[in-house]
Amino acid sequence: MSAVFLYDDARARTFEPFALTRPIGETRAGALLVRERWNRALGLAVSGHVTSSFLAGFDETDAAPIADAGDELPAGSWLVNARFAPSLEPAPRGDVVAAGGRIAGVRLARPLPTAALRDGTLRLEELTASGGAMAEARGHWLENVWDYIAFLPEMLTEDIAVLGAGLPQDTPAGALRMGEHGLFVERGAVVEPHVCFDLTAGPVLLRAGSHVQAFTRLCGPVYVGAGSTVTTDRIACASIGEVCKVHGEVSNVIFIGHANKGHDGFVGHSMLGRWVNLGAGTITSNLKNTYGTVQLWTPEGIRETGMQFLGTLFGDHAKTGIGLRLTTGTVIGAAANVYGSVMPPKAVAPWGWGEAGSLAAYRVDKFLQVAERMMARRHVTLSESAKRQLLASYERRWRFDS
Repeated sequence: MSAVFLYDDARARTFEPFALTRPIGETRAGALLVRERWNRALGLAVSGHVTSSFLAGFDETDAAPIADAGDELPAGSWLVNARFAPSLEPAPRGDVVAAGGRIAGVRLARPLPTAALRDGTLRLEELTASGGAMAEARGHWLENVWDYIAFLPEMLTEDIAVLGAGLPQDTPAGALRMGEHGLFVERGAVVEPHVCFDLTAGPVLLRAGSHVQAFTRLCGPVYVGAGSTVTTDRIACASIGEVCKVHGEVSNVIFIGHANKGHDGFVGHSMLGRWVNLGAGTITSNLKNTYGTVQLWTPEGIRETGMQFLGTLFGDHAKTGIGLRLTTGTVIGAAANVYGSVMPPKAVAPWGWGEAGSLAAYRVDKFLQVAERMMARRHVTLSESAKRQLLASYERRWRFDS
């Protein structure tokens, strides 16, 4: 059976605040992780990620490992671009997967040392074997980190139709149903009475083990992963990964997984990494008072996104204090802990600690203690490998001059 390796090219490695602590193939695009999308497209399990060297040892439940710097990808294996999110339908057969005039994946004609991919500058077009059968795939290229949000409504609507195929579409007892799109509830999902499914704008899919509490309004498209609890407010256009808690108004938001928004406070057009915890009353702005487009900090500098609606990107393990307010186009770096009554800057560096005007470095030993405690509450162990990888990310973190 062919192996599949997800390749973070140089552009993917700028997708902050997420690329500092995870391979881009382990981000959620639409309903599923990019890794899971490629698994379905090729019908093959992903064997590993080829990405930044400091992510070596990345260890997350069910995630594919990081290919070692000294490895060699075997002939016949697939190398695919992690910035392409393929449709969930099987890709046409061939030796090369093309999309939008570019190469998204190639079956290697000969062994390839991972050292050739070390800096991410190698283009898959350079590996295309002459005469290889080419197949055109459907999907979305993620050119910028904000594209996860830009494509979310369209991708969720398409994904839920595929993932829900064959599931019963009965309305749960005691629930209210509106609109014509599909409602898919897997066996083992819990829906309390007085839940409103508003299917006017898109479908809803609840995975087994998810729980929707009474007086919640789900406005499709909405995907709720296994073990997640959604409660008591309007949840619209959301992709909620596994083992999350979501309370309060949410609109156009991605939860990669194992994140906690357990209290009131609006979050819109935002993306939450794993192990994020939002304090009660944390509020994101996703629309400027001028109704103009939003700019966002990136490693390349402040960039124009072209998006009228854009909230906050929260890196893995980021935390906010109660009542924190965040302006449009904010980036909260991985492991940052931000609080206070004054809005923080539009970009908070990873492992930043404090409030606006007095942000300092978060002690990494204290951070690891907190991460270990938080994860244990969800019955997940922070492995020694993961600790070493997070320490390596800490050493490579981006900073701002004080």
